[in-house]
Parts: sequence; C-alpha cells; structure tokens
Amino acid sequence: MTEVAVNDFSKQQDSVSSVLKVFGILQALGDEHEIGVTELSQRVMMSKSTVYRFLQTMKSLGYVRQEGENDKYSLTLKLFDLGAKALQHVDLIRIADQQMRILSKETRETIHLGTMEEESIVYLHKIDSLYNLRMYSRVGRRNPLYSTAIGKVLLAWLDEREVREILAPVTFDRKTVHTLADVDALLRELADVREHGFSEDREEQEEGLRCVGVPVYDRFGHVIAGLSISFPTIRFDDNQLTHYVAILHQAAANISQQLGLARYPFPSV
Repeated sequence: MTEVAVNDFSKQQDSVSSVLKVFGILQALGDEHEIGVTELSQRVMMSKSTVYRFLQTMKSLGYVRQEGENDKYSLTLKLFDLGAKALQHVDLIRIADQQMRILSKETRETIHLGTMEEESIVYLHKIDSLYNLRMYSRVGRRNPLYSTAIGKVLLAWLDEREVREILAPVTFDRKTVHTLADVDALLRELADVREHGFSEDREEQEEGLRCVGVPVYDRFGHVIAGLSISFPTIRFDDNQLTHYVAILHQAAANISQQLGLARYPFPSV
C-alpha cells in the first residue's frame, strides 16, 4: 500500500471514529436531562478534553445547550425537529401512495412525489408508467430545481431573496435547448406558477420528455412537496394539459387535506 493510500485510509478511520464519538455523546445526553463534562466523559469513556471539544462544536451547531454558567449540558429540540421532518416524509409517502396510484391508473404515465433538499429535488416516491416507453428515474435520485416541474412548484411560493440564495451555488446546466438560462428567467416563470397553481417542464431536463407538477401543502399551508405526471411528448397534446392539471390538483388536495390543510387553494375536478 502506498503512503498516499495509507494516509487516505487513516483519515477515513479518523472520520468514522469521530462520528461514533458524536453519536455516543448524543445518546448519553439523551439519557439525562443535563449532565456535566466529567460525568459525560466517564459515561462515554473519552477524555474530558475530547468530550468538551465535541460539545462546543455541537453547541455552536445548535444541537446542545449549556445550562447557565455551570458545567451542565443538555440536548436542544433540534434533533427532535430533524426526526419530525423524517416522520413527516413517512406520513406523506403513505398518504400520497393511494392518490398516486389513482393518477397512474387514469393516465398510465409516470407519477412522482418529490421534495427539496438543499439546491435539488429528491424523489420520495414513484409509480412507473404502464407504457413500455417511459421516463427513467428512481426514488432517492436528485434533479435540479430549475429544470423540473416539481422543482418549480417547490420554489414558486418562496420569496425572491430565498430563491436566489438557494440557487446561488448552482450552475444552470443547459441540458437541452429548452433549459432556462439563469435565475432571472426562472423567477419570471415562477410568477406564472404561483398565479396558475401548476408548473411545467417543457423538455428542459430531457429532450422528448414533458412534466406537469402541482404543490402539496402541510397543515400550516407550507409547500412541502411536488406531485407530477411525466410523459413523452409523442403521447401528449396541449388539449390534455387542463385535464392533467385538474386531476393533479384533486390528488394534491386530497393529500394536503389528509396532512391537515383546511382548504386547498386551487380548483380540482
């Protein structure tokens, strides 16, 4: 093994060790309302200096608080917030599955449910097209926000400043001649999405493939996901658009209402 390979392996081992130590500390903190560094170091079998260093990092990230001026530490609710988001996705997928199957039966096309993670969309659930000619995708796959119907509905109800911040590190990769050129072009389209309640990917992600998407809301009225129908252009004409939007809105309304939303804001079938 070369010296470089040995160094890389050593760094990897150090990283794994650090992760294990962090979770050991978190688990120990979870067992107590508050605990001091000395007792915590004994509990996790690490030196006080190591435990203190990890605690200060977790404190700066908002996962741990220091109780007053004493040497006691406790967990914040930030981990609870992360867990709640994970549970929300579990509930969302379970509720959405039935509606997505109804859409699949009616259209025979690919149905997607996706949410935002950093500057991308992530597919949470998918029902494959019943046709042989279909869109390739998989649950967990990421795609850009700016060139997908789901991405556009996830961005449309954010303010302009937030959209620009999210997309600041993103390069608008022109995958087709239809792909939007920059964030200004996208913002103009997002205004139309807000007004009409649906978005389109007009061969922006892949030549010959179109997609229509609508928002899914949580009980607080926040857009938490997008629901879409994807189809090859050879199986679509513009007369179908109104119908696709209406049945998508019906499905998204049913999902949103089961998540606690009082009233879905767009008309459905």
